[in-house]
Amino acid sequence: MRESWGTRVGFVLAAVGSAVGLGNVWRFPFQAGQGGGAAFLVVYLAFVLLIGFPAMLVELSLGRRTNLSPVGALREFGGDAWRYVGGVFVLTVFVIVSYYSVVAGWVLRYFVDSFSGAYLSEPAEHFAEIATGLDALLLHTLFMAAVVGIVALGVRGGIEAAVKVMVPAIVVVVVALAVYAGTLEGAGAAYAYYLSPDFGTVADNWRSILPKAAGQAFFTLSLGMGVMVTYSSYISEDRNLLEDGGGIVALDTFIAFATGLVVFPILFSVGIDPAEPGPGAIFITLAGALSDIPLGAAVGALFFGTVSLAALSSAISLLEVAVSHLIDERGASRKRATLVVGAAAYVVGLPVTYDIVFVNLYDILAAQILLVAGSVLLMVLVAWLNPKEALGELENGVGQLGTLGDAWIWLVRVPVLVVLVVTLYLGVTDYVGFLRTDFAEFLFG
Repeated sequence: MRESWGTRVGFVLAAVGSAVGLGNVWRFPFQAGQGGGAAFLVVYLAFVLLIGFPAMLVELSLGRRTNLSPVGALREFGGDAWRYVGGVFVLTVFVIVSYYSVVAGWVLRYFVDSFSGAYLSEPAEHFAEIATGLDALLLHTLFMAAVVGIVALGVRGGIEAAVKVMVPAIVVVVVALAVYAGTLEGAGAAYAYYLSPDFGTVADNWRSILPKAAGQAFFTLSLGMGVMVTYSSYISEDRNLLEDGGGIVALDTFIAFATGLVVFPILFSVGIDPAEPGPGAIFITLAGALSDIPLGAAVGALFFGTVSLAALSSAISLLEVAVSHLIDERGASRKRATLVVGAAAYVVGLPVTYDIVFVNLYDILAAQILLVAGSVLLMVLVAWLNPKEALGELENGVGQLGTLGDAWIWLVRVPVLVVLVVTLYLGVTDYVGFLRTDFAEFLFG
């Protein structure tokens, strides 16, 4: 018998926990900083509302309609050839969870170091010391073991039980930190940077902002990964997917937005450029800023503790996609499937413990190419090839949608698809540029 969520709250919190992860509190601040603050934010919010929410309804409808993980769901919905698209989803989450675990290990280390203040005096040197090598390897091992342990316990006993504690804790701490950050001297300038968009900046830099904002929107909502397909396959037919999807998107977006209200005031209060590039941004720029603000060590402990919870809640959802594939398609037991997938992802993540250039190698591939490519194909299947079946599934638990349902289908058919295709093209060119520059320099010196 297929597992199911114990309560509606359990499903929503699990889905939010998937979305509220490192994408919100690690990836979002440095993506927004590189994208020009408010210029990035306005494009990101537009993607979430006009692209992310309709796409989420597609994934939720598909999962509940088939009660299968992505490979089986796409095969049943579109025919045998579509199982390969489901395979893209499984590959995407596998790549993400492999490097995600290493980054989460950094976060765990910073949470522990907050109590001694080890990173406050020389943040760049501290990050360089712990980001690779034996420390990174041991923390990668510890984090992946925790994820495997929770997923092995099952949907209700592991995932649902964990997120009912973690997600509310994340919300409370992020809001409290945002209130604190608003009292800092640089808060006014930070709010101007973060909340007052210059549309000229958007127009001038759309080629760089667009793929980052689209990738971030899909990454943080766990779209294009099969997570929402998998999680919705465990729910009943009478659920209102519009309410559930809207709740997931709203809470996830709120936490990402609130994280900006925490990070940017801290950076501005000590005169640090928020456009500081790279995946180590919060570990160097933010950690350095903490040494110069009141209660810096305590704020660091709360912040990195929250990021640790967010990373764990998100990682268990990523691993669950690949685990559910082995259970549904291969007949594996949950414990065996979890151990196999966890061990494989652990091995793929090992290069990241050697050099952080592999974070970008994996992250751009997953977030700007695989994730978007899988979404393009899924939108074609649902909106162009099987629109009536998809609309009928969405209406279960809602009632007749009429023109609203037609609008959803056409929104997915044209603007969502066009934006995703353009974003995929820009993501590919961005990745090629990375391979020719940063990665080529790593390989050839």
